[in-house]
Amino acid sequence: MLKSLSTFKWYDNLWAALIFFTRLPFWRLHQPPQSSYAAVVEWWPLVGWLTSAMMAATLYFGSWVLPYPIALLLAIIVRLLTTGALHEDGLADFFDGFGGGGNDRERILTIMKDSHIGTYGVIALIGYFTLLFTALMSLPHDIAPLAILAADPFAKMATSQLILMMPYARTADTAKNRTVYRRPTTTAGILLAIQGLLPLAGFLWLTYDRIEWTTLIVVPCLVMYFLYLMIWRRLRGYTGDCCGAVCLLVELSFLLSLLIQWSE
Repeated sequence: MLKSLSTFKWYDNLWAALIFFTRLPFWRLHQPPQSSYAAVVEWWPLVGWLTSAMMAATLYFGSWVLPYPIALLLAIIVRLLTTGALHEDGLADFFDGFGGGGNDRERILTIMKDSHIGTYGVIALIGYFTLLFTALMSLPHDIAPLAILAADPFAKMATSQLILMMPYARTADTAKNRTVYRRPTTTAGILLAIQGLLPLAGFLWLTYDRIEWTTLIVVPCLVMYFLYLMIWRRLRGYTGDCCGAVCLLVELSFLLSLLIQWSE
């Protein structure tokens, strides 16, 4: 069955995305060609369906038998284990590079590629996890899992626009994963929108009487745009670390925007 499906290029690309963005053993079932890894971003939000579902399920069902803060902490850990902390690593490298590299493009890229974590990276991770935990903890317990299901794919869809807006800042030979993402086609762009907006539409339908949907969408998009401007001004291109950092910050802005509206 897997061999017959692999004749479809989209299948190989999706499988490559599952292997690339998670640490689940999908590679044991199928090995897509190396060329498919250039298209993994086109299926990034769909992978977000999986990672967010695992996180949301851990929170929802875990809270049945554990104190809610413990269930929430376990939910965050489950996502970290599922993704291999891929985006969190990007967030730390992003802050180290932009915090310590000044306006020197080559120095920023060198710092971001360094596997060691610096002061800016540590502070960024502490701040990020504190805000993430507090935001989800402060939301109603029946809404937080639904917010996770909506925020994760939406953030990945929004972040994928970086690939359309600027070139890759390195070359394939100097990239951490030896891969340069290709620019999504029109068809891929439509699929990205469906993957990212469908869970959001379901969430907005369930919370229509409490949430102003324009604010919930506009605020994360503005965060993405301002981060894009900063990246473009200093690097004139994106890196994988930039994508990971922007994804987490856009997701966090979504949750904080939701919390502000819910608290009114």
